[in-house]
Amino acid sequence: MSDKKDAMKDELQKKTLQAKNKADELKAKTMVKQEEIKNNAIEVKKGALKKTADAKDSAIMKTSEIKETTTNKTAEIKENASQRSAEFRENAEKTRKQTESKINEFISSLKDKQEEFGKTIAEYTAGEKLLTDVINTENSIIIKTDIPPLTKEDVNVNITEDSVEIIAQFEEEDENLEFIKKERNYGETIRTIALPAIIDVKKASASFVNSVLTIELPKVQEEKINVKIE
Repeated sequence: MSDKKDAMKDELQKKTLQAKNKADELKAKTMVKQEEIKNNAIEVKKGALKKTADAKDSAIMKTSEIKETTTNKTAEIKENASQRSAEFRENAEKTRKQTESKINEFISSLKDKQEEFGKTIAEYTAGEKLLTDVINTENSIIIKTDIPPLTKEDVNVNITEDSVEIIAQFEEEDENLEFIKKERNYGETIRTIALPAIIDVKKASASFVNSVLTIELPKVQEEKINVKIE
């Protein structure tokens, strides 16, 4: 009986030992598995951290590149704007100088013209050069001009269909004299008169009596043609 108990005890101890060994083995495997899981988790975390760091570096690099590009573009735009502004100022200054030069030339020319015009006006108003009446009648145009103290030999009349030119030759002006007032006519004086109607040149006539030149200019009479109505 005692031997049977001992055998059962040994068997129990053996099974207990086997169970313990399996438990230890399972525990060891579990620990290895946990270690592997932990290591994998660490690797995953490292990978995630590395990707995060890479993404952060890439973002910083992209931001830096964008900032640099923006800065370069801004500098380029400013430079172009500065160049255009300088060109605009240069063109504006050139235009201003050209305009100023033209204005000065115009003023200078105007002064010269004013002097010439003043001289011409003074010469024209002196003596009211060939005072003339133009009389319009039904059949002719009559022109009367006072030309003292000339004779008919000092006067020429040129006629076209629509104008009359009177040329009077007065005594020449003495250039050595200094005039205070000048109203008489000197030298050749010409008066051209536009006519209000077409005249018959071949029928024109002129007379010179008591220093009055009278020119009679018959108008061209329009021929009326009777048209037969059928």
